[in-house]
Amino acid sequence: MTRERTHAYIGLVKWRNQLLALFCLLAFAGVGVLYFQHWVIRKPFGIILFVGEGLSPARLAPTRAYAAGAGTRLTLDSMAHAALVMNYSKDFAAPDQAAAATAIATGVRVTNRAIAIDGDGKPIKSIVELAREYGRATGLVTDTKLTDPTSAAFYAHSMDPSDVEKIAAEFVDGGNIDIAMGGGAAQFLPVTKSGERQDGRDLLLELRGNGFDIVRTRAELGAVPAWRRPKLVGAFSKGELAFANEVEERSQQPSLADMVQRAIELLQYNVGGYLLVVDAGLMRKAAQENNGERTLGQTVELDRAVGIARSYGGPRATIIVCGDAAIGGFSLNGFPFRKDSGIALLGFNSAGQPWITWATGPNGTKSYGAAKIPGKQDENQSKQPEGEQPEPAAFYTKSALVTVEDVVAFGSGPGTDALEGVVDSTAVFKTLRDEL
Repeated sequence: MTRERTHAYIGLVKWRNQLLALFCLLAFAGVGVLYFQHWVIRKPFGIILFVGEGLSPARLAPTRAYAAGAGTRLTLDSMAHAALVMNYSKDFAAPDQAAAATAIATGVRVTNRAIAIDGDGKPIKSIVELAREYGRATGLVTDTKLTDPTSAAFYAHSMDPSDVEKIAAEFVDGGNIDIAMGGGAAQFLPVTKSGERQDGRDLLLELRGNGFDIVRTRAELGAVPAWRRPKLVGAFSKGELAFANEVEERSQQPSLADMVQRAIELLQYNVGGYLLVVDAGLMRKAAQENNGERTLGQTVELDRAVGIARSYGGPRATIIVCGDAAIGGFSLNGFPFRKDSGIALLGFNSAGQPWITWATGPNGTKSYGAAKIPGKQDENQSKQPEGEQPEPAAFYTKSALVTVEDVVAFGSGPGTDALEGVVDSTAVFKTLRDEL
């Protein structure tokens, strides 16, 4: 009887110990989960930066109206965080394209015309170069030329933004971009192949030799298998890509949203995550030309691309949309009806007044300073045109001028809560760096 009681007691102790061990294991696992969720910093797999050239607060309301009426909501409006962005350069209150992009790409203010290079001529490391060091795949998408200053600030270092031949060579020789799509093919090809390079280098051929797939049309881009290792260059035009309202030209070219979607699909197969930079540059080109329809149309294109990025990048992706420098002094005036949109906001209102006006640009009817020098403008450019100008500018300049004005930034995902109130343009770089 004593032996049976002993065996029963031993069995009870074993059962108790097993139950205690299971309880401890579950408690340890629970504490581990809580610790991971609340104290371990989890880096986002996808990091996507949009640079909206000319994206100032004043651009938002007209874009909503143009898209679908004043009461519509843009994708940008649904992003959790927003801030005004101070964007002066090291030497001027208004930055040029190179300096504005460099502050975002490197977190350092430089003088106008400098591309990711300091006052001593030393290169400044960009967020793309840092991402490579952290094991991330990198991508660059633009609807202008891949060698334009905004895109170049993320991979090149130059004191002369007009030296596109050198900038294109640095794109190839640096090897920091895994996926690149945009225009500017002429800067990558020699004169003998209908390009613009004087040094005879065929950079697209060199890229192919380095293992890159080269695609030239929208159809070719869509045919690239998504499971392939991400090494791709899409050169879809010799110059900038076509505007959204240039239907025939756009038939062979991908839209900004198309390129963003494809880039994310290809980059996400890197186990270390990815960084994608998207330069919406046609917004600037349209504003420089005082073309309101294209300015608003390309801003809508940016908004659509952001929507694609949020869908394909997922809720845990860090996505930032930031303007670089306001331009042209664009205004939508008068009293359009709340549901007026599209072409209803172009031309003249019922009182014969223009809906859209500009502060400076080629639509100006009065010129000052250098614009009066012979050869600086077309003959009779500063004279009142024969017909009424549907989008007049207050003063004539060959290209609309940058304005001293804050731009705007939006963010969603980890780290973007830093975008609040008024921030410096260099804060965008710091936010991205902290999430690498």
